[in-house]
Amino acid sequence: MTEKNFKKIWNEKRQSLTANPEKSAVTVQADSQLVEGFLSRVKTRNFEILVDQNQGMGGSDQGPRPSEYVLAALAACQEVTYRLYADALEIPLAHVSVSLTGHSDARGFFGLDDSVRAGFSHITGTVKVVTTASDKELERLCQAVNQHCPVLDDMRRPVEVELSLVRVESHAEET
Repeated sequence: MTEKNFKKIWNEKRQSLTANPEKSAVTVQADSQLVEGFLSRVKTRNFEILVDQNQGMGGSDQGPRPSEYVLAALAACQEVTYRLYADALEIPLAHVSVSLTGHSDARGFFGLDDSVRAGFSHITGTVKVVTTASDKELERLCQAVNQHCPVLDDMRRPVEVELSLVRVESHAEET
């Protein structure tokens, strides 16, 4: 794999967005369809993702659970943001990996206690880096990443979500 010059990409994107702020809005989309049981087929850009429940929950275990994708999204976003900001801040970073654990109480999902969250109550994790950077540089990098990581921001601050329910006449009209 060829190492890219992420500092160059960083500088070019910042210059472009400064000169053309109207181009800063980004929209992403995911379309999902329940195939059978708890197995969903999600399409985003040119990718297809399988989402399922484990067998103990009645699924066929053909893919990660939705909450596992949430953790995967946060872990990968942290890694990308570390890579980009390390290069931008000229902090040496040879390798980064993230391990996360989501903690939840199933009583929330199953409606047994409305005071219990349906999702994660908290997430714990470790970011491991291989670097020659000083502790001060690493702290500066960590602060920059935690301030600018999009998925972490989505999780830490409420995001307005508006979902509408639409009745369709037949299954064929959905696709």
